[in-house]
Amino acid sequence: MNAELDKKVVVVTGALGVLGRAVAEAATAAGAQVVAVDRVDGTPPTGAASWPALDLGNAQQTQQAMAAIAERHGRIDALVNVAGGFRWETVADGSIDTWDQLYGLNVRTAVNACRAVLPHLPTGGRIVNIGAAGAVKAAAGMGAYAASKAGVARLTEALAEELKPRDITVNAVLPSIIDTPTNRADMPDADAARWVSPQALADVIVFLLGPRAAAVTGALVPVTGRV
Repeated sequence: MNAELDKKVVVVTGALGVLGRAVAEAATAAGAQVVAVDRVDGTPPTGAASWPALDLGNAQQTQQAMAAIAERHGRIDALVNVAGGFRWETVADGSIDTWDQLYGLNVRTAVNACRAVLPHLPTGGRIVNIGAAGAVKAAAGMGAYAASKAGVARLTEALAEELKPRDITVNAVLPSIIDTPTNRADMPDADAARWVSPQALADVIVFLLGPRAAAVTGALVPVTGRV
């Protein structure tokens, strides 16, 4: 077994989705004790401990859950914020409610999880957020999504600065199109071989969680495959 994350307690949000499962399983393979958090109940990723359904949009519930996880496992060494959402919608034909919805799914959940985990992270702790390459330059129909993921990028940078005195790193990965069943169904004519596999993205995240990335913080790491 790869012991890169030997016995580290890693909380993965959105752990029942395609990317969340890949991250949880990769961290487990690297020796971590993974706690799988999601807004619904379900079968946890292989090797991960499950947690009751949690609304990360609710700050109080999130704080209580992180405190309970830390008490049960003795500490929390790292947080990976995979929870989020996507919607393609043009500004002209869309709704302002979509902007609020994606802000809630992508930014609010990440902020709540980060704030809730901070009291429990030790020196050398890790936070990794999921941004998006599309937030650097938004395409048509990507305004609300890109804006929310740009918020995740700014959260990552600001929190990294705040936590430098505690030697806690905060980074984000910026994937292009992730190879998921949903994306394949939505884009049946695309060359999915050019996309980023969940496993490849998970490998980058596990690196950022490990000791070899100790000097990296506030980074927005493009993981774009051949898109």
